Amino acid sequence: MVNSNEMLLNAFRLGYAVPQFNITNLEWTKYILEKCNELRSPVILGVSEGAIKYMGGYNVIYSLVNSLYKDLNITIPVALHLDHGTNIESCKKAIDAGFTSVMIDASKYELIENIKITKEVVEYAKRKNVSVEAEVGSIGGVEDNIISNIRYAKIEDCDVFVKKTKVNSFAPALGTVHGNFKGELNIDFDRMLKIKEITNIPLVLHGGTGVPDELIKKSISNGISKINIDTELKSSWNRAVRNFIENNKEEYDPRKIIGFGEKAIKEVINKKVTLFGSRNRV
Repeated sequence: MVNSNEMLLNAFRLGYAVPQFNITNLEWTKYILEKCNELRSPVILGVSEGAIKYMGGYNVIYSLVNSLYKDLNITIPVALHLDHGTNIESCKKAIDAGFTSVMIDASKYELIENIKITKEVVEYAKRKNVSVEAEVGSIGGVEDNIISNIRYAKIEDCDVFVKKTKVNSFAPALGTVHGNFKGELNIDFDRMLKIKEITNIPLVLHGGTGVPDELIKKSISNGISKINIDTELKSSWNRAVRNFIENNKEEYDPRKIIGFGEKAIKEVINKKVTLFGSRNRV
């Protein structure tokens, strides 16, 4: 496994995006690694703090991913990434456990405090060759298909933030949202392009689920080098497994029940890798 620096710089230079697929359990990790290896796409495995707690801890996840990487004979670049680390301690725990990439999300604070917190994580991470992503602005959420809490990143703030923190990749809030939003998104592409030009580092698009394909392509052309996908994997798996249970009510083997979602997840991965342009980049 590697940090995300080289894969994201390659994407930034050549005009495609590396997928980040979030993992929730052993099965999903296995499916993502297998399919991305088949497609010859670099991949970032994102893990939220909630998923870390659910799966048993930082060391459990590192051991799981590292073991699958070896036992499945994976040969593509894989980064294990803490997604939306909420504090310095969380990032340090991930780094110490073997994660190769972390995101420190101190965007809820004023810019000066965000910079201070992020700089401390960057300094710690660099000692262990771990890449760091950070956020400015507020990427919104969705509840009952209503968007809330979007705060677009200011271009001048992004410039100051990247210069002072020296992060490896950067996630400015540009109008996408976490969750499954069904409607028209107000993505600020002019702002995106200006931030790309002024920071000159790989940009990250959070909330990739629900963004129409043409807007994904436009985002990539405007500097997005990493796109995060989580909700779409969950939704696809959920539909497939619910259908299986409905038609196989006597089945009790969890391997068959959970495993029925494999095809659905791998179809999403195939679609996204092809759309992002990361296929056959290894």
